[in-house]
Amino acid sequence: MGIKLNEYITKSGEVILYNGKPDFTLLETLSQGFGDVWHSSLDQGFKNIFPEIVYQTATFFWFVKDLENLDLCINWRINPNQFAVRKSVWETLGGFDDEFKNPILQALDFGYNTVRGNGGIVLYAKGLFEAVKEENLTITTKDRYAFFIKNFKIDHAIFMVYRKGLWNLKEWAALFYAKKNFKKKHQKAIVQARTLEPLQGNPTVSYIIPTMMRQDFTLQLLSDLQNQTYKPTQVVVVDATPENQRDEALYNQQKFDFELIVKWQTTKGSCRARNEAIEYCKGDYIIFGDDDIRVPPDYVENHLRFLQTYKADACNGLDIRADHQKQTLEDLYQKLENYGDNRFRCGAAPHMNNANNCVKRKFVNQVVGNDINFDGGYGEDNDFGFTLTEIGVVVLQNPFSTNLHLKPPQGGYRFWGSQAKVLGKKRKTQPWELDTPVKRIRPVPSPTIMYYFHKHYGEKLVNEYRHKYFFLYLFKGPKWRIPFKILNLPYRHLQFNKSVFYAKKLMALGKRTK
Repeated sequence: MGIKLNEYITKSGEVILYNGKPDFTLLETLSQGFGDVWHSSLDQGFKNIFPEIVYQTATFFWFVKDLENLDLCINWRINPNQFAVRKSVWETLGGFDDEFKNPILQALDFGYNTVRGNGGIVLYAKGLFEAVKEENLTITTKDRYAFFIKNFKIDHAIFMVYRKGLWNLKEWAALFYAKKNFKKKHQKAIVQARTLEPLQGNPTVSYIIPTMMRQDFTLQLLSDLQNQTYKPTQVVVVDATPENQRDEALYNQQKFDFELIVKWQTTKGSCRARNEAIEYCKGDYIIFGDDDIRVPPDYVENHLRFLQTYKADACNGLDIRADHQKQTLEDLYQKLENYGDNRFRCGAAPHMNNANNCVKRKFVNQVVGNDINFDGGYGEDNDFGFTLTEIGVVVLQNPFSTNLHLKPPQGGYRFWGSQAKVLGKKRKTQPWELDTPVKRIRPVPSPTIMYYFHKHYGEKLVNEYRHKYFFLYLFKGPKWRIPFKILNLPYRHLQFNKSVFYAKKLMALGKRTK
């Protein structure tokens, strides 16, 4: 913590450390919200600085490139000369890493780790600091490799050499220098979640359950919702169970204190199911859940208390995988006791999980629900979360609303997509195939995942993903398999290009909700 910071004491008595000249009125307002660190670096020449971070994360980190045209958003690219941070967070995380001699790299390292692994929330706040462009924003080759060696496995640094040019001696020299002088950090400190405040007012909640051939699991979840300390106002079940396999009498409104709406789905896909359910929702908040989960009695209440405590608009709950489908809430409690240091980690959500999230309804309506281009594939929940993020909704990780995910081997919407790996006459056409059915070459990775990459990251980052994909394909795993992988490489390229082909057809259609 070599940098000298000034102190500002908020009206609530909290100490905020700062460097530069912030707008204290705005800082006071920001301190009452969900952020831990604030800056205005996007207006000071820091936009997308250190783009080489893509060599580690490619398209697997929502914040690999900066969000645009927002007044407040997650952004880890801190200006070391003009930022503010809660003193408690600064001390918990140990401040800047003095092993980096470059103050710009110190700030980027602190911001990146706070967002990516330490459970903190770093925000760009327009107007908090003056929009004056900083000079001499230099990150040397040695700086880059020092950052990679200290934060990531050596494989990522080697991949960066490959992308910068295997015959570039300067890159190799910087790698060897960093490997000799730095070691990977093992920082375990995390920003603990705040104590939840008592629930204020009487917010209404709509709970959505898409289901298919799992009526027994759905009834179990409905029973859990009936036992909530704060019950949802309405529960909307969209059931796609085939007519000859369903029992319509199972859903009995008389058993529940909330309004139960059951819609028998005639369309295909979980995205369509959620969108059809959204049309019925009237609550202030919408909770999205899978049909194969168990939730404790404080589940709904803790979602609301969490969002009120943080003054936030959306959150992702803690999804715990069951060992088998017969486990109960007692097993969930035991798993939570053994969860370890990350049990109450909060911060910016690294992904969205449609098994357990809560969003203010007005923002669900603003993004017009789920993109049905993902039906039959994967990635719809991440797309939904990232779409919220792109309009300025900060999705937080909520460790207080937990669920046990039973994951039964049969039933569910994956039944419709189970033919994706089949080739030949037995294959059933998937929605993403559109007017071009898959024939001899099965697209890999999933075309809907590739669509997600194109939709949110663009061609440049998708190209980096391509390089990363084949780098990992060749060199990850036992070395003796490399010759066989090389022989299979041409076919693997055909599979990848076929996935891109379908992704671009979906891109041409654009987002669809019906």
